[in-house]
Amino acid sequence: MIKIKEAIVVEGVYDKIKLSQIFDTTIVVTDGFMIFKNKPLMNMLATLADKNGIIIFTDSDRAGFQIRNYIKNVLKSKNVKHAYIPDIKGKEKRKDKPSKEGFLGVEGVSDDIIIAAIKNAATSDDSHADIRRITKADLCIDGFTGSPDSHAKRSAFLKKLGLPVRMSTNMMLDALNATYGYDEYKKMLDE
Repeated sequence: MIKIKEAIVVEGVYDKIKLSQIFDTTIVVTDGFMIFKNKPLMNMLATLADKNGIIIFTDSDRAGFQIRNYIKNVLKSKNVKHAYIPDIKGKEKRKDKPSKEGFLGVEGVSDDIIIAAIKNAATSDDSHADIRRITKADLCIDGFTGSPDSHAKRSAFLKKLGLPVRMSTNMMLDALNATYGYDEYKKMLDE
């Protein structure tokens, strides 16, 4: 089992079961949209975020992003990190048909994808604290925001990185800074 400092927040009980077999940490289930009405659960997430931080690991569909944004906005991003799974077409084994958008959720992707996503978000040592961070200005200069074809360019780049194409510019920025430094980002742009 992989031990990490942060608690992981997932949408459903099947996500929790899968992650419990991989990670030795607290795993909290939102019960989907029930999180919107569950004040005690939000208070618990705030406490966990204050203590050791949390990693939000929802599906890459519309519902997953709504839940992710709600938690992020309520907690004001204090000690809140994000892990993402790529958009992979398919259906979970336990389901009769694919999801509305046709993508696999957290429970349906491989352990390797889950491990890579969580490790990118989990706390690392402070030896990289002096690495230049990617800024919104960088994204604008590189055409990911502020131009007529920004959305298409951003979507193509996110797909290339194996990240959900639904990400907003701010989420893209968070994900890039959690995973890459500025130099690595620029190198990927050149490729």
